[in-house]
Amino acid sequence: MQHTISLETLGPQGEAMAQAVDKCVHCGFCLSACPTYKVMGEEMDSPRGRIYLMKENLEGNLALDAMTPFIDRCLGCMACVTACPSGVPYDQLLAPFRAHAEKKRSRTLIDRTRRLLVRETLPYPTRFRWAAAMGKLARPLQAYLPQAFASMLDLLPANLPAAQPLPEFYPAIGQRRARVALLAGCVQQVLAPSINWATLRVLAQNGVEVVIPRGQGCCGSLSMHTGEAEQARSLARHNFDLFGNDVDAIITNAAGCGSGMHEYGLLFKGLPEVAQAATFGARVKDVSVFLQELGLLAPPALSTPIKLAYHDACHLAHAQRVTSQPRQLLAAIPNVKLVEIPEGELCCGSAGTYNLEQPELARTIGERKARNILSTGAQAIATGNIGCMTQIQTHLQALGQPLPIWHTMEVLDQAYANSNFAADKRS
Repeated sequence: MQHTISLETLGPQGEAMAQAVDKCVHCGFCLSACPTYKVMGEEMDSPRGRIYLMKENLEGNLALDAMTPFIDRCLGCMACVTACPSGVPYDQLLAPFRAHAEKKRSRTLIDRTRRLLVRETLPYPTRFRWAAAMGKLARPLQAYLPQAFASMLDLLPANLPAAQPLPEFYPAIGQRRARVALLAGCVQQVLAPSINWATLRVLAQNGVEVVIPRGQGCCGSLSMHTGEAEQARSLARHNFDLFGNDVDAIITNAAGCGSGMHEYGLLFKGLPEVAQAATFGARVKDVSVFLQELGLLAPPALSTPIKLAYHDACHLAHAQRVTSQPRQLLAAIPNVKLVEIPEGELCCGSAGTYNLEQPELARTIGERKARNILSTGAQAIATGNIGCMTQIQTHLQALGQPLPIWHTMEVLDQAYANSNFAADKRS
């Protein structure tokens, strides 16, 4: 595909965007991997269709307002990157294009207000906890609210867990094998603080001491993937100097965070901090990858056998190409039988803030995922991302068939504690 894109107008990221456009040969392998194409059946709601739209806009042949609905409907799940035989780096096109478009596009008052609420609450755990509490009070008025706000309330849990502040240091058990720093995350600290604690305990069992830098904040991934590039950079800069060089890795237990941090080199391209950003991102590892490389201390058998479905979080499987490591960790637990989910490569519809921005489409995709999970006959679900957990939980409950859903680290934590999963009903 030949282009006449003006790289000067796009800034430092323009070359990567143009190269992504050039690589697409419109072969169509991406179509079956794209959740929105499966639902909508429209060429412009497929990856190759969106690449064509972005190319036409960047060349000045197509107005922004005419094509943004199709770009907005993209989940950014990157399943197309996995499926593409030509190696089109769609991830290096989508986020920069959204940032480019956000400066120029017009939005309704309701849309601007919704984005403001998301931008100013989700990256900040204290604000988000307060907003979630206010959201619960607003539920009786949900039927009277615009859909953009009502959909936010649908995703709130009935009750928020109590805050569980993290220490600045968590020691290894036995001989120390490694030292890491943990990114605590933002939304996860409010919705499921147990994940971080399970992660600390599992790492400690494996001889890993953990530092949790005081004052750390959001990694910026949510902002990056919604076109808020300046906010993403600001949030990322805040963390750069807080995570010291005296650790073997920076550990994340949220797929979206790890994916975004690996993109720091592109996010800061052309800026003075680009080398620091790229180095920081290269030090980031998902906790499942780190433990598999380190060598997992064999956990004891669960006291009750369990049939467990593993859900591939898109930003782990497609964006980071991490699929085998979580399965290997879970399969190492005696009495765990792993089952695969039909259409397991398809997104659940969470995709960062997608289920807030595209609630109807996210609902359709989420229900499809929930039904596929139920078809396995699994007794519980494991995954590696808080957004997926919230989305899947919501749609299983909507179908009247809730199942326990745990983070991979929570499953391992229970195994090391030799607990009975049947007694744990966090569903």
